[in-house]
Amino acid sequence: MFTSRSRHRLDSHRAPNPAKQPPRPEGRGPRPAARGGLAVAATLVLGLGLSGCFAESSGGSGDGRISVAHMQPPRSGLSPMSDDAFKLSRWSTAETLVVLDEVGDPLPGLATEWTRTDDLTWTFAIRSGVKFHDGEDLTAEAAAASIQTAIDSTPVPRILDGVDLTVEAKGDTVEMTTAEPDPLLPNRLSSPQLSILSPNAYAGNSVDPVGTGTGPFELKQVDGTTSATLDRFEGYWGEKAQAAGIDVDFVPDGTARAAALRTGEADVVEAIPAGQASSIDEELLTEVPMPRTNTLYLNNEKGPFKDPAVRAAAREAIDRAEIIAGAYEGRADAAAGLLGPALPWAADLRGSADYQEIVSKRAEPAQVDGVTITLGTFTDRAELPEVAVLLEQQLEAAGFVVEQDVREYQYIEGDALEGRFDSFMLSRATILDSGDPVAYFASDFTCEGGFNLPQVCDEDIDQAINAAAQAEQGDERRQLTMEAEAKILAGDVAIPLLHERVIQGETDGVQDAVRDPRERLLVTGATHVAP
Repeated sequence: MFTSRSRHRLDSHRAPNPAKQPPRPEGRGPRPAARGGLAVAATLVLGLGLSGCFAESSGGSGDGRISVAHMQPPRSGLSPMSDDAFKLSRWSTAETLVVLDEVGDPLPGLATEWTRTDDLTWTFAIRSGVKFHDGEDLTAEAAAASIQTAIDSTPVPRILDGVDLTVEAKGDTVEMTTAEPDPLLPNRLSSPQLSILSPNAYAGNSVDPVGTGTGPFELKQVDGTTSATLDRFEGYWGEKAQAAGIDVDFVPDGTARAAALRTGEADVVEAIPAGQASSIDEELLTEVPMPRTNTLYLNNEKGPFKDPAVRAAAREAIDRAEIIAGAYEGRADAAAGLLGPALPWAADLRGSADYQEIVSKRAEPAQVDGVTITLGTFTDRAELPEVAVLLEQQLEAAGFVVEQDVREYQYIEGDALEGRFDSFMLSRATILDSGDPVAYFASDFTCEGGFNLPQVCDEDIDQAINAAAQAEQGDERRQLTMEAEAKILAGDVAIPLLHERVIQGETDGVQDAVRDPRERLLVTGATHVAP
């Protein structure tokens, strides 16, 4: 519970406004499948529904179909330009021009290859022999029209925010031009928000994904905000799906999702709450590391944390193991940096001599005694208020006096962005939509960053982040990214606490469901339930 100094406003538990939320990693790429290899074909799917019960056809029927229990219903009418696009990707009903491999490098999707003809221009060759679910052929014109719809939409998809992009079909290719050099353009095109749909999807006043994708499963029916039905698409351009179809229910209640897994009502279940996991056979659970870091941002502009030695004192006061054991029941990873195990290359590069030399220049911790600080966080993620209590105890043991302010996210974000807290704790997506963390660094830690909670403006940090942003995708970019992380940590600008995991449930017999940190994939053409 909160101490007498805590100010806890528990407003209604509505989800935060997605337009105001810190950008999530809705970019979520391939990881090892449940009992199979690496998924490299990005299939995007869109579903809907909100229910505590399951559709008649769902669950353990032995009919070759897969039943899925999802956590959240669509928020934006299934628009592929919104975060709802990630539902499409997880059901393999729509696809993108480019997909990402396990480390975030781009691979062919509906585009078979691409070339960068100059600093600003890219040409993408469109795959031949692909049909949309409505029978229309995939053409360069159709692909360009889908991208143009995204460019023209209001609001623009987050992956294109700040990107001045033009697109034109030329023969069997699509030419794209940016106003500024953008080495990350192929990665951007992997975002489910840029799914390629049939021209018929855009015939009405809204985009209709039903029967207009290209993936191995065709979205056949949507039942309000309750459920969705997909069938195997026999005309798929690649290897046909093994399962006959997918039956989806949306079940926001975590207890109900856990029960659906225990009883076999659902074959695959998203996001089992940590508090429910102990009641389920561990053989049915997989903990997937998320590209999401629970971070304590420290106000570098004013207040006690303007002094780097006081920031260092806060860093030294924190016991990550205690937080993980207490608030997450051990189901999280202690953070050695801002980027966690969902980015497998980060830990190796963090051990380099250059990285270690940079972070060795941290300030020595000050001795604090009675230094009053404010700590803000929000209620929308259930663990954060409990983490705040543990942080308060740890910081006060080191000599700080902590005053908490805990509210629903939509009511506290404005104050956080304006720097009204000495410290603010956030569960933060680290790779956003492109599969690349540089945009997150630029947003949170540069002078002009749009989500600069620590109010930091440091020339060395800006230069390091800009160098990473201008590098081509690959080893050099990753090396520069880690040097930027080191610069951020060297100043104790923010204190990474832990990396979250999501618990995915699969009943016995489920084969090749994807366990994807980026949450782009779940059921692919290879996924099936063994008899």
